Amino acid sequence: MQFTPCDVMFQQIVPPVLNSFSDQDSRVRYYACEALYNIAKVVRGDFIVFFNQIFDALCKLSADSDANVQSAAHLLDRLVKDIVTESDQFSIEEFIPLLRERMNVLNPYVRQFLVGWITVLDSVPDIDMLGFLPDFLDGLFNMLSDNSHEIRQQADSALSEFLQEIKNSPGYLFLWFCVSILSKLIFKGSTAFQSVDYGRMAEILVQRAGSQDEFTRLTAITWINEFVKLGGDQLVPYYADILGAILPCISDKEEKIRVVARETNEELRGIEADTAEGFDVGAILSIAMRQMSSEWEATRIEALHWMSTLLNRHRSEVLVFLNDVLETLLKALSDPSDEVVLLVLKVHACIAEDPQHFRQLVVFLVHNFQLDHSLLEKRGALIIRRLCVLLDAERVYRELSTILEGESDLDFASIMVQALNLILLTASELSDLRDLLKQSLVNADGKNLFLSLYASWCHSPMAIISLCLLAQAYQHASSVIHLLVEEDINVKFLVQLDKLIHLLETPTFAYLRLQLLEPGRYIWLLKALYGLLMLLPQQSAAFKILRTRLKTVPSYSFKEESIRRISSGIPYSQFNYGGGGGSQTLEEGDLNENPNSLDMHNGINFASKLQQFQQIQKQHHLHSKSQTQSRFVSTSSAKDIQIAEEPKRSADLNRPPSRSSHRGLGQM
Repeated sequence: MQFTPCDVMFQQIVPPVLNSFSDQDSRVRYYACEALYNIAKVVRGDFIVFFNQIFDALCKLSADSDANVQSAAHLLDRLVKDIVTESDQFSIEEFIPLLRERMNVLNPYVRQFLVGWITVLDSVPDIDMLGFLPDFLDGLFNMLSDNSHEIRQQADSALSEFLQEIKNSPGYLFLWFCVSILSKLIFKGSTAFQSVDYGRMAEILVQRAGSQDEFTRLTAITWINEFVKLGGDQLVPYYADILGAILPCISDKEEKIRVVARETNEELRGIEADTAEGFDVGAILSIAMRQMSSEWEATRIEALHWMSTLLNRHRSEVLVFLNDVLETLLKALSDPSDEVVLLVLKVHACIAEDPQHFRQLVVFLVHNFQLDHSLLEKRGALIIRRLCVLLDAERVYRELSTILEGESDLDFASIMVQALNLILLTASELSDLRDLLKQSLVNADGKNLFLSLYASWCHSPMAIISLCLLAQAYQHASSVIHLLVEEDINVKFLVQLDKLIHLLETPTFAYLRLQLLEPGRYIWLLKALYGLLMLLPQQSAAFKILRTRLKTVPSYSFKEESIRRISSGIPYSQFNYGGGGGSQTLEEGDLNENPNSLDMHNGINFASKLQQFQQIQKQHHLHSKSQTQSRFVSTSSAKDIQIAEEPKRSADLNRPPSRSSHRGLGQM
């Protein structure tokens, strides 16, 4: 390339002038601006050769301490902008690294200078600033929280302009994505062919969505919203990062941010992506589980919705992380929000559709109740009732019973069975289960359910009595009552008995109260109720309630039943009566020739069941005695230590006081 003498002179003059911009004397800096201004007016386009050095100098002078120097620098800056917009020699690729280095400067004058240049260059049709947006996007967002209102406004205006350009060209995001991949494969980082690094864009927006500044968060979440709408399918590799930014914003204190975040969340969830496209189920699931520990209810709820969505669309991939998911969900059962707990149970139910996962869920749940008794006390009823609706009550109760039957922690087994029994007797969701149990003596399904619950219900005498009353196995209930020993009649038992007596007055046991109209036929029911009455303290409210109920039993019915039995010549135990909510065969052994016999009835061997009850209760009695002995030994040891210390204390008291004891209060 041939240089004219004028070019050579220009090349020699400009560097000394640029060096003068760093002079200590403000007058030198001022005259340097004036000199460079005059040179630029003469050479115009050739001036571009020194553009980066000039830009760097102007950036520093924009924050100069001397007002005259600043004014001169502004004039030079306007001229340089005019030259650049007219020139076809300006290289945006060489300028961007310089701009990127300056974007994090905090000086307000420098920030205004930089935003001004970004805006001017973006207005030039031949310069593609949008393609280099990731290089200075973070800097613009950083300016949104500047103390100066003017700078915040300028940065917001620049960002709004860029966003509008993106919205006006919907295909741009896809082009960015494709070109980015192609450039990595073909050019491998070469600057000869530039494209937008969309990963960096997403990373910047996600980071800024968590900013402490409200305006910055709103702008970032707005950008994310537009990106999801315009190029949702191309965002697949960045779903996890975007979701991690959206979920906290759903609970933002600012309503505008909450609205945009919810809209973005729905848009994102509405896009059905495939793992083959780069959709990382594990990453999305990890974000959802992490947000389950958020202090905000709305965020936890949306995290659960995402877990449910992932299970519905990518079930096999989610189940790979089943243990982590179950652990997270079980912790969430203690959530203070009922809505969150119900959603947790919905996700649990979705997982438990498979038999092996159903078993695992129930085992996890029982283990959680065992570790946290307060969870069972506060949320047990809600959890069990909801699972019974979602997963079939009979299936849930059978599985729980199987697990509790072999439970080694007898105290927990008793507490858990009592809780399950109360839910069984009171919950409206379990009405079908109660109806099935009422048919235990005449129906195969009812019998099987009764037998499946019986073993675990033996952990609580009151639970087994309640189960027998519900199944109308009244003679067996009476037998259980008569087998109760001194250890069984404790405060806990009487509290449960009090609850049962009150329950007998509810619609659940209406059939039982109606059966009392035929005491001759339901003699074992009457005997069982009188047995309970004898166990209650006479001054208790439950005693008075049950005694009042039993006083209403008609005495004439005894005579009628006796007359009918004698006149027919048929043993009373062979009659098949209807009543009590459906066809009912006489209870086993009712008014039999040998009232003490415990025959097989509908395939139920009540004699073996009674032995099973006695064996399990024997284990409880031994366990109780062992605990009592342990407490006694601990107490005795403490007393022995105390007694051993007494002589020592007496000796200390009898010892003459030392000199130190004569010191004043508070002295050493």
